[in-house]
Amino acid sequence: MQTFHCDHCGQLVFFENVLCENCAQALGYLADLHTMSALAPATGGLWRRLGADGSLYRMCRNYAEENVCNWMLPAHDPNDLCASCRLTEIIPSLGFPQNRTYWYRLEQAKRRLLHTLSTLGLVPVSKTVDSRQGLAFRFLADSVQTGKVITGHDSGVITLNIAEADDVQREYTRARLGEPYRTLLGHFRHEIGHYYWDRLVAGSVWLDAFRRLFGDERANYDTSLQRHYDLGPPANWSKSFVSAYASSHPWEDWAETWAQYLLMVDALDTVQACGLELVPMRPDEPSLARIAHPGQRASFDQMLERWFPLCYVLNNLHGSLGMPDGYPLSLSAPVVDKLRFVHQVYRVPDRSAALDATAKVALQEQSD
Repeated sequence: MQTFHCDHCGQLVFFENVLCENCAQALGYLADLHTMSALAPATGGLWRRLGADGSLYRMCRNYAEENVCNWMLPAHDPNDLCASCRLTEIIPSLGFPQNRTYWYRLEQAKRRLLHTLSTLGLVPVSKTVDSRQGLAFRFLADSVQTGKVITGHDSGVITLNIAEADDVQREYTRARLGEPYRTLLGHFRHEIGHYYWDRLVAGSVWLDAFRRLFGDERANYDTSLQRHYDLGPPANWSKSFVSAYASSHPWEDWAETWAQYLLMVDALDTVQACGLELVPMRPDEPSLARIAHPGQRASFDQMLERWFPLCYVLNNLHGSLGMPDGYPLSLSAPVVDKLRFVHQVYRVPDRSAALDATAKVALQEQSD
């Protein structure tokens, strides 16, 4: 995540802020410019951007009326919901007071996901715009009528059980399933991975290379998952997979790998934006320097070179705080190859081009 500052007083502000803590100026996220901005009231219910060109914006309806959003729309935009809220097809029932908190947390995680996707040039459209390839989210709760809600993806519709927004319930599930990394944002990253498998890999020039790396996705999905739940992962799963769940089926392997790639992008962008450096006392110890030209998206090898020192200092800091490792996963050579593949797939500008993408793509980066 990049850093933001109040246009009115220069104070550091954050992605979820609605007010500057220093000068009390109203804030909003301008998705068209990928930035937070200080805002002043204008006529007709509009808001004027401060410290720039004075452009006029409107609050997303879920900002103005529901207090679960902080995104703005250009004044001329005909929609009353922002680009993020328009993707939500079903919200939790607000007849239960705790559901408003869960809704806020779900939207907050979704907005972070969309911000990351936008930095990668991946901007999904709503199913109301494109019913075949668009994206929609449904936030549902278990009930007598619907039964147990299963978090998952189906043809561009991502359903999340709102219990995942309950910190206690999610931690209980995390411990019961033995998942060292289970977060609300992690769910969004994983499920959007399924969506982008359909968009970027299925039926593309990347499919053969995908099958060599991840396996054949034509294996029966339901049977594979049931076997995973009945028997557990292979004893040596960590040699080939980023998580135990990734071993259940090639689609899940892709989604878990995609989620880890987005995690790496977010963490490294935050490190760069905050100016974090690691200067060891000895030259043979891990080091981390700022990138000279941060506007240029790093190659995968450059990302990896920075990732391991970051994990080293992150886990040591968590240990000093008496907490578990901040990044409790290891990246084996096969997992690194899969992450490299994700990096390459999203970067190809024309995925319908006749590329020889199936020969060495899994082992040798050619696109940087």
